[in-house]
Amino acid sequence: MTDDPDLKLHPDFADRFEPQRREDWQLYLISPLDVGGAFPDRLRAALDGGPVAAFQFRVKDVSEHEAARLAEPLQAICAEGDIAFIVNDSVSLAKRIGADGVHLGQGDGDPREARALLGAAAQIGVTCHDSRHLAMEAGDAGADYVAFGAFYDTMTKPSSHRPELSILSWWSALFELPCVAIGGITPANARPLINAGADFIAVCGAVWNDPEGPAAAVRAFDALRSEG
Repeated sequence: MTDDPDLKLHPDFADRFEPQRREDWQLYLISPLDVGGAFPDRLRAALDGGPVAAFQFRVKDVSEHEAARLAEPLQAICAEGDIAFIVNDSVSLAKRIGADGVHLGQGDGDPREARALLGAAAQIGVTCHDSRHLAMEAGDAGADYVAFGAFYDTMTKPSSHRPELSILSWWSALFELPCVAIGGITPANARPLINAGADFIAVCGAVWNDPEGPAAAVRAFDALRSEG
């Protein structure tokens, strides 16, 4: 598998979703479930706090029509900042709104089918929990990145999976395909994941629930670059 030419980032995303190492890791924001009301302003504030590579739109228990309505202003904000707009779970929603890509859980479909529907330029990520086998399968199926987690306790999406840091080191040493670390990550506990080889740090609650606001939270993550 290591010789498979597909196990690398799609070139159309090289400028804004490029595999990096150590202090060149990138921040991947995941939305809270409530993205209505003033949330577009909160997203703008977060993006003002520092560099962000991608934003994942994650809503539950709403119709696709309503999800598309909620996504519209957020997608426009991300487009202004050249930030990849990734839809969680739903390939059909990603297709409908022309999203940059989709993030698939293990029960959300095959990356090959997503690619066929969304096209060669789409960014397709796959949740792989704590499994090297699932990650290799995702790579073979044409995913653009794999996500491991949850590394820490999280209330955003509770998980019984607790990967070891070594899974990040193992993956980054063998494969060009980027890996994302997710689950309960804060500025206080992100450093071991960065040092282990995570290309992207995916965060949700640590940003949207920060008492000083999302901009302060993103600045705190960005400050880790100067502490390496």
